Amino acid sequence: MNREKEVQIRSLPSELTTRFESDEKVIEGYFAVFNSETELWPGAFEEIDPGAFNESVTNDVRALINHDTNLVLGRTKSGTLELRVDGKGLWGKVKVNEDDSDAVNAYARLKRGDVDQCSFGFRILEEETEFRDDGSIKWRLKKVDLHEISVVTFPAYADTSVQARKADYERDIKRMREAKKNQLRERLKHGTKTTNAGEEN
Repeated sequence: MNREKEVQIRSLPSELTTRFESDEKVIEGYFAVFNSETELWPGAFEEIDPGAFNESVTNDVRALINHDTNLVLGRTKSGTLELRVDGKGLWGKVKVNEDDSDAVNAYARLKRGDVDQCSFGFRILEEETEFRDDGSIKWRLKKVDLHEISVVTFPAYADTSVQARKADYERDIKRMREAKKNQLRERLKHGTKTTNAGEEN
């Protein structure tokens, strides 16, 4: 299944902070955290591999407000957004445009603590699927194409992203069952051959 055209959104409580740097207002913090399980719905989990952003952190990424492409806080291409990956996760720094009232308002809301959440938008390029003994499933994002990061008021998994994951779940469960059936057939086939060989002797 080609996942590269599906834009996914993931959200988390942020550790975004505000400060002055060289007389500029700055918003900075982690927009994604590695090796931390997120529950998409009961029994379905996802976590980000430390290498997931390695190839796309240098993309032309935008920082947005509430994923609204009309409300741009910064952009890597213009130097107003800086992104880097470390051992904890995807870290970003936005230089606030004081001539942009939306950006100044976002800064003020973060500073007061009225807004303290963030999200990132991406496409899945590579992942691993784990079926666990308790019946749950976990996807580990190994490689993603980063599209944007956002400061958000109400973080949530977009319905389209959840539905896409539920489709993945149905697909992966079907594949697992087929694989188990094939393994059982092979064992039975091997066992039958062994019995027949013994009878012939």
